[in-house]
Amino acid sequence: MTKQTFGATISALRKERGMTQLELARQMGVTDKAVSKWERNLSFPDVASLPKLAEVLGTSVDELLEVKTAAQEEPSGPKVPALVELVLKAVALAMGVGVTALVAMDEVEPRNALGLLGIGVACLALVQLAHHDPEKE
Repeated sequence: MTKQTFGATISALRKERGMTQLELARQMGVTDKAVSKWERNLSFPDVASLPKLAEVLGTSVDELLEVKTAAQEEPSGPKVPALVELVLKAVALAMGVGVTALVAMDEVEPRNALGLLGIGVACLALVQLAHHDPEKE
């Protein structure tokens, strides 16, 4: 079996056996909503129930737990978390909108406006640097 997420593994094994989520839930003594959450990786079964889950799905606990880790999913190298990237883009947008509004109201000196725009450009540059891959050059 190819490595995949825990939920995808449960789903694939369940479907191979021609079982519905409700049938698996009944055999495991849980609700079909619990099985749905397992398959969507929103929650995980109790550790003590893994041997029974493996038995019901016709596999071993080892194979059931052989899932792709986050390190295997992402290529190696430093990556800026999505939230940081979003914040940097938001700061850049705020600087642009703020300077535009202040200039329209004649409330900012050109020197100060350029400084604010510089902050926005610097934020965008950081986002671009985070996505820069020197090996592609």
